[in-house]
Amino acid sequence: MKIYDVANFPNPLRVRIALAEKNALDKVEFIPVDIMNGEHRSDAFLEKNPQGTVPLLELDDGTYISECSAIIEYIDAEFSGTSLTGTTPKQRAVISMMQKRAEENVLDAAATYFHHATDGLGPTLETYQNAEWGQKQGKKALHNMVYFNNVLAKSDYVAGDTFTVADITLFAGLIFAGFAQISIPSELTSLLQWQENLSKRASVMSVC
Repeated sequence: MKIYDVANFPNPLRVRIALAEKNALDKVEFIPVDIMNGEHRSDAFLEKNPQGTVPLLELDDGTYISECSAIIEYIDAEFSGTSLTGTTPKQRAVISMMQKRAEENVLDAAATYFHHATDGLGPTLETYQNAEWGQKQGKKALHNMVYFNNVLAKSDYVAGDTFTVADITLFAGLIFAGFAQISIPSELTSLLQWQENLSKRASVMSVC
């Protein structure tokens, strides 16, 4: 197995945390992609992943899998250990729902703010920007931090009483938000405590 990624970028981080949770970091070969010089837009990379995104998983049979949720679902099924995606129909549905909310409403919103309302990765890579849309998405990320603070005031984890892919996605989303200088408001104490607790988790510490 090979994973094409950029160390410390938020989406690759999600996959690395999942691998660490499964004690499988040593089961894959990581291949760095030179995003800053546009390698992800090269013909060679686009042949592997037409979306031009990282991370990208290459299986031993030559199959390519992109999209973090799909890659983590594969990792969860392939390697032993506590499930990150649930084992019952109800668990799987709730985890999938909360993972989607974290991805769309925090991580993706923060990313859109970064790429549209700031200099982002610079003029060479940011070939189109809509500052108004970016600002709106920044506000969306902040609004949903409030939502997740309320969730975590009642639960130890995002999707219930166990650590799941939903926690991984929200954690990465908050890292991206911080990088984009969207700070978690100080009054969101449950979210801040959850973030601190996760930052001390063995799988997170091993890849951050």
